This record gives sequence, structure tokens and C-alpha cells, in this order.
Amino acid sequence: MTLEEKRRFAAEVTKGTSAEPCYALATRLLAEVGAGGRLLEFGAGMGRFALRLASAENFREVVCADILPKPSEFPDSIEWIEFDLNHPLPLANGIFDTIVSVEVIEHLENPRAVFREFHRLLKPGGVLVLTTPNQESLRSYAGLVLGGHFAAFLGASYPAHITALLQKDLERICAETGFEKPRFAFSGDGRIPKLTRWRWQKFLPFLRGRLFSDNFGMVVRK
Repeated sequence: MTLEEKRRFAAEVTKGTSAEPCYALATRLLAEVGAGGRLLEFGAGMGRFALRLASAENFREVVCADILPKPSEFPDSIEWIEFDLNHPLPLANGIFDTIVSVEVIEHLENPRAVFREFHRLLKPGGVLVLTTPNQESLRSYAGLVLGGHFAAFLGASYPAHITALLQKDLERICAETGFEKPRFAFSGDGRIPKLTRWRWQKFLPFLRGRLFSDNFGMVVRK
């Protein structure tokens, strides 16, 4: 099995579905920035989040792109583009008001190329909302020290997860690809190192933010 086949297999196994705290974080960031208009979900998986977005009144159209095929019984009102997201999408420039990408960038080979694609597809003033594993949590630091890599990139996470990004990396990428300065937020949901069946928040609900969140989000304008 080639590396590309392994990555496609990983996508098929997980069905491109993210944890609910990641969708909640993306939803919150979209609301805070007043996102609307024509939306692209970049990495739609099985379309679970796209259906939720399509029901929101502020998005007049939702388009999905993913390496996986369009799910059966998915509504025809939502356009589906089956495509390898490592490559530029077969779409015109500047046609989206909003792009949302939940737990996708860590699966892709070249984040700077992806951000150039985001910039190309967005209208001037358009909004990008993105989430990814948080490499600056206590759990991720523990994985790096004890296992040799960030927690979300250990063991079975590879070769699906291949690109670990810090906030500083995303700030630099945004500056390099023509975006404004990004704003970051955290999921407020994180597992305890070596006791991953338990979450910090189960015992101490006030533990939120960078050190106690497995994922973080970014919102930025073109």
C-alpha cells in the first residue's frame, strides 16, 4: 500500500468525522465573526457539519470538498467536490465569503500551499475559520517528552496526521500568504496525559485554555 493509499484508507476509516468540541469551537468562531454568504467546507468528511451549516440562515449556499465521495442520500442542494485537498481545487478565484476547515490541515502535506489556496478562493474581506490539534497543551507536551512527538501525532495517528502546527506557525503562514493577523481560541476540552479516558474538565471544569484543550481554532480575514 502506497503512502497516498494509506492516507485515503485512514480517511475512510474515520470517515472524516471530528469530535463535537471541534465543531462547537468552529461554530462559535463563525458566529463571533459574523460569517455568512457562500461557504466552503474544506474537508467535509461525511458532511455532518455541512448539514448543520446549511441549516443556518446566514449561509446562502454551502459547498463541500473532500477526498471522500459524496455520502449517499446527501442533499443535492449542497455541492460536493471529490478531490485531493493537497492540490488546488477546480474552482474560480474569489468565489467564497467564508471557508471553514475542521481538523483537516494536520492531514495535508503543505500548509502554506493550502493557505494560498484559501486566499485564492476567498473574496476580499472573506473569513477563514480553521481548527487543528493543540500542540501546546499539557497532554501534547507529555507526548513530545515521553513519546517523541506531540500527542495527536503518535502511534496510530500516523500517517493520517502529518503536519503539526503551533499558533506561531499559523501566524507566520497567514502573514506569508496575504491574510490579516489571526485570532486564536481553544476548545476547552482536553484529555489527561496517560489517562486519556478522563478529561480535565470532569474534575475541574474551570480548566480551559491552552494547557487544557486538545484542539484550538483560528479565525482570520483575507
